[in-house]
Amino acid sequence: MRAQFVLSEIGVGLRRNLTMTFAVIVSVALSLALLGGALLAREQVDSMKGYWYDKVQVSIYLCNENDAETDPNCTRGAVTAQQKRQILADLKKLDIVDRVYHETAEQAYKHYQEQFKDSPLADSLTPDQMQESYRVKLKDPTKFEVISTAFSGREGVQEVQDQRNLLENLFRMLNGMNWAALGLMGLMLIVALLLIVNTVRVAAFSRRRETGIMRLVGASSFYIQMPFIAEAAFAGLLGAVGATVLLVVSRYLLIDGGLALAEQMPLINFIGWDALFKVLPLVFVVGVLMPSLAAFFTLRKYLKV
Repeated sequence: MRAQFVLSEIGVGLRRNLTMTFAVIVSVALSLALLGGALLAREQVDSMKGYWYDKVQVSIYLCNENDAETDPNCTRGAVTAQQKRQILADLKKLDIVDRVYHETAEQAYKHYQEQFKDSPLADSLTPDQMQESYRVKLKDPTKFEVISTAFSGREGVQEVQDQRNLLENLFRMLNGMNWAALGLMGLMLIVALLLIVNTVRVAAFSRRRETGIMRLVGASSFYIQMPFIAEAAFAGLLGAVGATVLLVVSRYLLIDGGLALAEQMPLINFIGWDALFKVLPLVFVVGVLMPSLAAFFTLRKYLKV
């Protein structure tokens, strides 16, 4: 097979179907950008989960005098010194417990005043209304149920709270957005495939005379199909390049420049450029392979002479 012939046929095919080829490139670029964005978003969510789940704690809130009047878990009154010592001793016996922090009512009041100083409720609260608590850091944050089972309902314990629950709604929303991006990516891929099939069909029909002559002189099916497949692969390659540009520019504008989320949200561990560079090879493979396979299977039907 002469490479010069294949390259010339690619040029001819692209010029004859310039508008449809451009539509294929744009569709492939958008679908691949959505694919890469969805993969990066999933990695970002996993990174955030690993970062925050490692820092969350289990809070064991103890009963105070006010809870004894209003909370059914504290009907026997405020927690006693003996009960606090027993709870602390039992916590330290558990292998899953890494550290235990004790927060007094006065410390809880101080932290509340610092965090919610602008709230109208801040001035109405007094230290005796705040709850004393044990903050437990687990070696494995998923073992919350062990702590909950062991200490919920004990005398002096008002509530056992897992801070992971505060993050679940956020991660659930992010995962939902990720699935929506994947769904849109799938729709764009279908559109791109339909455009590729139609482009190949038009190209095969417009060159049916050349194809017939090549058949008569004994050219193999693969030799005849190769220019069409190469055209589709080249369009997919250009789409992958466009998707790469979109991903690189979007990552820079969102995290480093423009919005500068890395500076405005320092508590979030954003993924680095290395994560993007890991995704790009997959973008190029899909960008070249998908149009090539679509062209190959389309030509099996529409290139019979």
